[in-house]
Amino acid sequence: MVHRFEKHYTLEEARALLPRVRSWLKRLNELRHELERYDKRLTSLMNPGHDVGGDLVNTWIRTLAGMQEVLAEFQKREIQIKDVERGLIDFPAIIGGREVFLCWEQDEEDIEFWHDLDTGYGGRERL
Repeated sequence: MVHRFEKHYTLEEARALLPRVRSWLKRLNELRHELERYDKRLTSLMNPGHDVGGDLVNTWIRTLAGMQEVLAEFQKREIQIKDVERGLIDFPAIIGGREVFLCWEQDEEDIEFWHDLDTGYGGRERL
């Protein structure tokens, strides 16, 4: 059988990663909010004749690089971020011989739901 993902998580493996996933999401959201602030400041400076270089641009680039580092943590583990703000995460898994996602949202204590690869959040079912 051909699978979309190389890595499949057991419920225990996914649960063990939750503390790290929570901290990565927190960092990602902090960086995202910083980026929004810098974007607003940069946009206001984009008038003709203004020099937009310097510290602001360097900080903006460092913030983007920081986001890329955190996103790489998810990517190399094949953990799917469905919504950064909500902290909606999917872990590829095999349940009953089928490739599915274990589904978790950051305000949930534990991973309690799963859904088919194509149904998304609306198709969540209790484990």
